[in-house]
Amino acid sequence: MSEEEPLLEVTNLKTQFHTDRGVVKAVDGVSFTIQEGETHGFVGESGAGKSVTARSIMRLIQHPGRIESGEIRFRGKDIRSMSEPELRSVRGDEIAMVFQDPMTALNPAYTVGTQIIDVIKQHDPGISREDARNRTIRLLGDVGIPDPAQRVDDYPHQFSGGMRQRALIAMAISCGPELLIADEPTTALDVTIQAQILELLKDLQEQYDLAIHLITHDMGVIAEVCDRVSVMYGGKIVEEGPMEEIFDAPKHPYTIGLMKAIPRMNDPRDRLDAIPGNMPGLINTPSGCSFRDRCPHAKPECAEDEPPLSAVSVDDVHRSACVRMDEIDLDAAREISSGESTRPVRDLGETLVSIDSLQKYFEPESQAWYEKWLGTPSYVHAVEDVSFSIRRGETLGLVGESGCGKTTLGRTVLRLYEPTSGRVLYAGSDLTEMQKRELKSARSDLQMIFQDPFSSLNPRKTVKNIIGRPLEVHGLVDNEDEKEARVTELLDEVGLKPSHLNRYPHEFSGGQKQRIGLARALAVEPDFIVADEPVSALDVSVQAKILNKLMDLQDEYGLTFLFIAHDLNVVQHIADRIAVMYLGEVVEIGPTDQIFEPPHHPYTEVLLSSIPQPEPGSIHEKIEPVGELPSPINPPSGCRFHTRCPYAMDACKTQDPSHVPVASDHEIHCHLFDEQVMGDESHIAEVVDSQADFSGKNAGESK
Repeated sequence: MSEEEPLLEVTNLKTQFHTDRGVVKAVDGVSFTIQEGETHGFVGESGAGKSVTARSIMRLIQHPGRIESGEIRFRGKDIRSMSEPELRSVRGDEIAMVFQDPMTALNPAYTVGTQIIDVIKQHDPGISREDARNRTIRLLGDVGIPDPAQRVDDYPHQFSGGMRQRALIAMAISCGPELLIADEPTTALDVTIQAQILELLKDLQEQYDLAIHLITHDMGVIAEVCDRVSVMYGGKIVEEGPMEEIFDAPKHPYTIGLMKAIPRMNDPRDRLDAIPGNMPGLINTPSGCSFRDRCPHAKPECAEDEPPLSAVSVDDVHRSACVRMDEIDLDAAREISSGESTRPVRDLGETLVSIDSLQKYFEPESQAWYEKWLGTPSYVHAVEDVSFSIRRGETLGLVGESGCGKTTLGRTVLRLYEPTSGRVLYAGSDLTEMQKRELKSARSDLQMIFQDPFSSLNPRKTVKNIIGRPLEVHGLVDNEDEKEARVTELLDEVGLKPSHLNRYPHEFSGGQKQRIGLARALAVEPDFIVADEPVSALDVSVQAKILNKLMDLQDEYGLTFLFIAHDLNVVQHIADRIAVMYLGEVVEIGPTDQIFEPPHHPYTEVLLSSIPQPEPGSIHEKIEPVGELPSPINPPSGCRFHTRCPYAMDACKTQDPSHVPVASDHEIHCHLFDEQVMGDESHIAEVVDSQADFSGKNAGESK
């Protein structure tokens, strides 16, 4: 196929949703092409129209939405004019889609293998079930599922998040499609699983000669895998071109804003450069450039006519929809603020929270009755002998893969889960010994921001009642007028408006819902907040706003945070110290700058190497752990990381490593740094030197 004959060609696509409030122009005149074997990235904030465009290509738009106009051609065939039987032959056989949340795409009542086999047989009725099963096992092996012949009979809930995403990719490629549409395939995954999924997509593309349409809001992911990029805003493409040109010489202020909002390794900024305002509603959109109200370079003429995509380069491969792209000093616009810290030095006072030998075990759902009867039950070792302290006014970052116990630890600290053993001291008082009445009184000082704001907000209550409820429970207001006045103040503190008081959660974006959760946590004026992945699924600009707001509130009120996250770039930006958690244990803890510089625990090294960097062409060495995270029901003996560690020794298999101090306030739980075990300091130095070489490469040196 020549350059003039693309695999997929979308021309002036318009998809609209007809609602009681008006017509939502979700996709408003989008045009792009995808060539054979190409990875095309679609990037932009939530609500830009990325997923609706992908669903329009597959003709999966449901009422009240419909494709109003435009052309969608695959290998020259008009998808819009196809009948349903013709469409079914295209879906799966020629174009396949990987959805954002694998649990909504996998049926929990059927095994993973059965679901893939059914897809294969639907598109190839003549194949025997045995052959379909063998193909399924081979596909599961191709996508990196360990022991696929056994795992083929597992149910979705028996797979980890990363394995479910792999299974969904196996299902998508089971019929040999030519185009794979991947809709946010790595959103909310931890960095190691994200790195594995991205590497998997690159391997599958080469193995199966796939073209990939990758939808994401993560510019680091775009830089890792894409050949070309389209930047979408307000239902339109505002910039498109080769990935290297988009990153090296962006020509639209929105693209520049997205890049400046990204937290980076060794980022000197105290405040991230968030894009002001929010994406406009797509009902009754005004004339002119839709980005102008948020653009630092807008002029009066930007409100007159909608700017077309115009050629930036002579060969017309790089285009931008900005009338001022030749006037703006783009080098100055791209400059990320740095220099001396502008954040006041905070006085980290006495210890506020002290955790001593904390354990939390759960009985697994599959617990056999005879195990309980015999008195030999098995347990999920979610948190195992964790000890650390947090000083008043400090932010301690807690990082690690999904399933390592971070959320369980946070909830156990606040006694949302009852600890199995150990103590949690808050301001000298033992929370684990408190009775219900005492604990209720302490709750006004202890709050939590949950990972999924929608599931933690009552959909039947207005914002006023959601935020106002803690005020009533703790007797902080006397009447409705006081409650409304206080809730209005809280909304203002987190950047929301008084007009939001009587709205319901479903009327807000993800970032706005997260702000509502933050306002609710602040309502009782707490001293200590556990923030559980508060920005993991947010766009980079919204993420920047939330992080800036958390730091502002900390400076204003002296708040103390346990900040749980899987993104080390985010944690590095906000945390004073970082604790690294693996399979229920804290394997390293220390000041943030020391965690990012060697020496560090081999698991920390793996996490650091997995962070996608928004710097095309930079040296970015990855260290992949061996295999999947072991089961917390039967954790490995000795060092729990030894089954996946590139430096593992015989001692690691049998002896539990001690906590070795490697610098002031910096401890590593690893035999490599224990001279009594190693007996050879030169080997310790050798490991540290290799880590220093790795850190230097990942700091962004050019190839």
